[in-house]
Amino acid sequence: MLNIQLARKYGMAIFEIAQDEKKLEKYGKELDEVSQAVFSQAELKDFLTNPQIQPQDKKEVLLKLLKSQVSPLMMNFLLLLVDKRRMGLLEAINDCYQELSNKAQGIIIADVTTAYDLKAELKARLSSKLESVTGKKVTLRTHNDRSIIGGIVVKIGDTRIDGSVTGRLQALKAELMASNW
Repeated sequence: MLNIQLARKYGMAIFEIAQDEKKLEKYGKELDEVSQAVFSQAELKDFLTNPQIQPQDKKEVLLKLLKSQVSPLMMNFLLLLVDKRRMGLLEAINDCYQELSNKAQGIIIADVTTAYDLKAELKARLSSKLESVTGKKVTLRTHNDRSIIGGIVVKIGDTRIDGSVTGRLQALKAELMASNW
């Protein structure tokens, strides 16, 4: 619980700076890319989150890897996380930042699950339709799940729209079970 609270504080801090500088998208993209890069490579993640490794060594690695890739503010933020021994919270900080940034920009995330990958044209049409229904800018986060057989499942916040073959079969089964033949 304490880690979540700490991540929120750091996420809120970088968000407020980005908002003041009017660079929500830029800093959000940088933070997301760094978070994905660090946590997708097990060795790098282990190195940066290991409490037995000196902060100076971690800083040197971060500077070599990212100095030309990220803004000076983002670099300083990452170095601060190293100093405070909070690199393990980077993913949670990123999640918090993205949530705050999306809310400030009027963007909502739609989790879209299909059995197979959607083509770009279908993604664009789905995004457009969801934007007209919700009245907000929609960012699609796609997932594949072959168990739904076909169709689509869309989840926005607490709302779930199940247009999958599996969902329809389950609804039909429940309807048949409810009727007394």
